[in-house]
Amino acid sequence: MIYNLDPAITALKDGKIMLCPTDTVWGISCDATNAEAVDKIIALKNRDENKSFIVLVNSLDMLGLYVDEFPNFAVDIIEFSEQPITVIFPKGVKLAPGVINADGSVAIRWVKPQHEESKYCNALISKFRRPIVSTSANISGEPTPIFFNDIQPSIKDKVDFVVPYFQQNKISRKPSRIIKLNVDGTFKVIR
Repeated sequence: MIYNLDPAITALKDGKIMLCPTDTVWGISCDATNAEAVDKIIALKNRDENKSFIVLVNSLDMLGLYVDEFPNFAVDIIEFSEQPITVIFPKGVKLAPGVINADGSVAIRWVKPQHEESKYCNALISKFRRPIVSTSANISGEPTPIFFNDIQPSIKDKVDFVVPYFQQNKISRKPSRIIKLNVDGTFKVIR
């Protein structure tokens, strides 16, 4: 399927926030390098400013641009994982402050084009040429909506743009696995 990415790209470039299908569930997204856009998501979700977000990239090359160190074993974990996996790297760089944890770490997921939603998301990031934020489409503390129709009107009405594709999809997807890389080369499974 061919998608018109231009409205979403324009929204991202203009610092807007949007609802976007990902390789997991629908998320609230924006340009991960735009501090003002990230602050809009924090306000919308009524989220603690000290809690960071997941960043989505479309390749290992893009991922490498936004982390200080990229150990070889992390490449293996990411490349060979059969399900979406978010890796918390010890030090993020060139990203909006609200995306990076207080300890300097950053959570990043490579969106592999495995199904239609992830193909759309991957193509969007590819054309945008920058990473995007993805966070669950809910107010902090409320349940994560799995399907578009589960997203509360209070969220839908307050974003600047809603991706028009996959809104009727009923294929259940789960949030990603999360692992944290430690400075000493070890890792811990978070989820």
